[in-house]
Amino acid sequence: MSKRTLAALGFAGLLVGSALPTSAQLIHGSPSGDNQKSSVSQWIGPVEINVTYSSPNVHAPDGTDRHGKIWGELVPYGMANLGFGTCGEQCPWRGGSNENTIFRVSRDVTIDGKALPAGSYGLHFIPGKDEWTVIFSKNSTSWGSFSYDAKEDALRVAVKAQANPYHEWLSYDFIDRDTDHATVALAWEDLAVPFTIAVPGLDEIYVQGIRNQLRTEPGFSWLGWQQASQYLVTHKLHPDEAILWAQNAVNLAGIGQENFNTLATLAQAQTFAGKTADAKATMDKALAHPSAGVLDLHQYGRQLLQSGDKEGALRVFELNAKRFPNQWPVNVGLMRGYAAAGRTKEALKAGKLALAQAPDDVNRTNLKNLVAKLEAGDNAIN
Repeated sequence: MSKRTLAALGFAGLLVGSALPTSAQLIHGSPSGDNQKSSVSQWIGPVEINVTYSSPNVHAPDGTDRHGKIWGELVPYGMANLGFGTCGEQCPWRGGSNENTIFRVSRDVTIDGKALPAGSYGLHFIPGKDEWTVIFSKNSTSWGSFSYDAKEDALRVAVKAQANPYHEWLSYDFIDRDTDHATVALAWEDLAVPFTIAVPGLDEIYVQGIRNQLRTEPGFSWLGWQQASQYLVTHKLHPDEAILWAQNAVNLAGIGQENFNTLATLAQAQTFAGKTADAKATMDKALAHPSAGVLDLHQYGRQLLQSGDKEGALRVFELNAKRFPNQWPVNVGLMRGYAAAGRTKEALKAGKLALAQAPDDVNRTNLKNLVAKLEAGDNAIN
């Protein structure tokens, strides 16, 4: 038997624990070769990613320290001959020990920009001194890489290995996470091999999820339709659908309810869709609706202030004063509205009334500070 074959067999034995499964392995006792089975999962929004693997360590089962002898020796660079199985000279590394390392995704993703459909894959690697190849095989149920067949590849991606703090045990970890992507890295000894998983069209996945929800319990409540419309407006998606869902919140037979909140949501959707005149008429109706309370009008006035519409905000604060005279939120709103309009004396008068009506110490302290700024001639209190 050649030295090359013996070396390959040693590589297989050290990582698997035994070179191949035998009849004895139908009975599961301790992990083969002391290579504990591990799993790591991460969600990107509604998409689940999981890596399940068996984890060898730098020290061999007999205690031999293999530090500095993992890459290029225990794990050869390039394809290898494992001395067993059907892959011959073209055997990649399984990215762990024992059975296949399995990579699962619940929805279609991209790996470093290349498409990978939802499913389970055998995760293999072709190691290199600098560049590695990550292989996602459609065969995820095999033992190791012994029967690897390149014809079953779903995807190959070239990646760069990088120096990494020492890891005794081989592990996979999500080292970077964002709303639409995450980076997972194989880490062992002094090396890490990262690759990035991204979810294309994540916004549309969420929207389709909302559509599906509206066909169940949330769709039998005006609140569900309102929240769905608000989601589209907030995320600037599908303006026509945002209007339709808001209209359903107002008047869908047996479900819709016309109130300040549903009308205000419809006005927001109309504004988002560029229907300015319709939005103004709907918002005027919302402000005049019997369900519109003192806090509803106050908060809407604050929104207008924050958007820079000082005149519109003051009109709403004055409407609030007409409908709910001399209440604490009303006077707070008038103080802010008059200050924004440069009418300091009126702002001070309203502020002092609000200060006398403050419901607790926190609001009282805040109002004292705002009144003090107005007295000093500083109208920038919003």
